[in-house]
Amino acid sequence: MSALLPTQVEDHVASRLGAGDPTLWGPAAEADAASHLGWTALHETARRHLEPLEELFVDLRGEGVNRVVLVGMGGATLAAQVICATYGVPLVTLDSTSPDRVRAALAGDLRSTVMVVASKSGSTIETEALRAAVESAFTGAGIDPRRRMVVVTDAGSPLEAAARAKGCRGLFLEDPSVGGRFSALSAFGLVPAALAGVPVLEVLDEAAAVAESLEEDDRANPALVLGAALAGRRRFLVVSDHGSGIVGLGDWIEHLVGGATGKGGKGVVPVLAAPQAPDLGQPDAIDCRLVSLSADDDAEGPVLTVSGTLGALLLLWEHAVAVTARLLGVDPFDEPDVESSRTAARDLLESDSPGPAPAFVDDGIEAYGTLAELSAVTTVHEALQTLEECLGSDGYLAVLAYLDREANPSLPGARRALAQRLARPVTFGWGPRYLHSTGQLHKGGPASGVFLLLTADFSEDLAIPGLPFTFGRLIHAQAAGDARSLSEAGRPVLRLNLTDRTQVARVAALLEG
Repeated sequence: MSALLPTQVEDHVASRLGAGDPTLWGPAAEADAASHLGWTALHETARRHLEPLEELFVDLRGEGVNRVVLVGMGGATLAAQVICATYGVPLVTLDSTSPDRVRAALAGDLRSTVMVVASKSGSTIETEALRAAVESAFTGAGIDPRRRMVVVTDAGSPLEAAARAKGCRGLFLEDPSVGGRFSALSAFGLVPAALAGVPVLEVLDEAAAVAESLEEDDRANPALVLGAALAGRRRFLVVSDHGSGIVGLGDWIEHLVGGATGKGGKGVVPVLAAPQAPDLGQPDAIDCRLVSLSADDDAEGPVLTVSGTLGALLLLWEHAVAVTARLLGVDPFDEPDVESSRTAARDLLESDSPGPAPAFVDDGIEAYGTLAELSAVTTVHEALQTLEECLGSDGYLAVLAYLDREANPSLPGARRALAQRLARPVTFGWGPRYLHSTGQLHKGGPASGVFLLLTADFSEDLAIPGLPFTFGRLIHAQAAGDARSLSEAGRPVLRLNLTDRTQVARVAALLEG
């Protein structure tokens, strides 16, 4: 870090970023950057949403509508979740195509519910399917969905056109120059939070209070310090919360770091962990601790301690990661490897083929994968060993669960024991949400990851209104499509399909060893 920081000051990186200079990431990224730097001024420009938001909030509360269901994926939902959780304000987030999760979200009191549909592109299959399900539920309950639907999207997107054609309760358009991963302070973060009851002006004011300091070409600039630290020799960012008071910030950091840096064979692999995680024993891991503003900095060794108010931290990390991408030599705004999984999933949905047979079935658990060694094993234990043997001395294991996270809250707990046993970093992600988060990193970042995907059959599927497939088929296609995409990228992949939900505990025990 010490060698990288002075260069960033001499090159006036901080002030150029604040001024929206698209040349920061090199000639190849200049055109893309020129249309994705609107986020640097959001602490001011996003204030245009506040007045219409307040009016809509008052109107809805006057009608007894106080339950917000946020429909979207990745960057369209993560910041709003952090903002609401930090303020202790309820928000129902529907960012899964699991039939069980969709059914649970629709089981709430629809009479008091407003749906916020958030999508930058306005064309993702998940958002379209989830929107259709919620609209149908409103109609079935005798409620006009147009009176309960608020849309957040980019100006000019297909979703804007659909919202105008159908009519909706509210339409908030964001500047397309705001990149998806850098949209925390935009309408995508503010609208759901404000309708849920968060005083979002406070968040914008917190960001504005530090904006000038983040644009200073000074070695003390925290964005330059953090950005240079992330771009150093260590390739794993182990993030743990030590009483920061900012709830769920790690999930948003994971999305930002993984998506912005993971491409061209480069990237920083974010690992969300509890304090004193075994992953920190690796020489290529950065110990990043999120602490409170009043915490004493008594850490020993090479530790990054980060603190601040909510709005300040959102802006700080965005600036820092943009700096990291520059130092790594990648475009922080593109996502060249994301579409491959979407394409593979669409192909599977449109195909009449039943798909490949499992390599083997062990007590109801079906194993799939392209590892040649799978042909020689017959148990899940042996298959996991085979996958783990692909893990190199510089690698990591990603466990990706296409399951209902509300019904399986203990599953991520296997991550710590697995990291301890393998003596390598282990990440955990819920599918299909991770496809819009670290999915880019998995395929475009360092070719050192090995991947375990967990899927399950559903005892009760759920139809998608207006579409020729069910939620169960959709989530299986997304998992199988990503597995195929990862394999085509040369990543070792094992997918275990659980035909009975009780098998989750068995798989977790095998992972823990």
